Amino acid sequence: MARSSKSQDSTRPAPRLRRAYYDCRYGQLHLHNAIPAGGGFDELTSVICVHDAGETGRVFMPLLPILGLARSVYALDMPGAGESDPAPGETALDAAANVVTDFVDSMRIRAFDLVVRGAAAPVAARLLETHAAAVRRVVLLAAVPEQRGGPRVTSLSPVDSARTDLAARLVDLLGAA
Repeated sequence: MARSSKSQDSTRPAPRLRRAYYDCRYGQLHLHNAIPAGGGFDELTSVICVHDAGETGRVFMPLLPILGLARSVYALDMPGAGESDPAPGETALDAAANVVTDFVDSMRIRAFDLVVRGAAAPVAARLLETHAAAVRRVVLLAAVPEQRGGPRVTSLSPVDSARTDLAARLVDLLGAA
């Protein structure tokens, strides 16, 4: 029987919250991440968070302590946002999909879940097209869902995306793997 996320919160030590830079085709990619306290990289599916236009990966900071209890979570600053280098001559969609791809490749992540905010939903659709075998689940927060993706995509309304229990809800939606 699966345990609820509340019981997991009280029995596991807090994840390590960090910031880092990774090389990508546009220069440096900045991110915020949570790593389970057990040390190093876990065996479960990583979570990659993609922010909306006008935001940075910092928007996911309230979610990292809960999502990071059991698996690695990476909240990327998209090109030209936060502390990431810009992607001159690229559309925002192409640049975002490219940096996620570069990051996944450099970290040798074989499978990942996506949590995507607002107008960044097309990035999830693009990654579902180009990396179908690697993208396990997608949760769209306050986004108009794309028609593609099928049962692997869950869309939460703006009201549901603003709830105080969003992190626990994401743990339930993404499950363990």
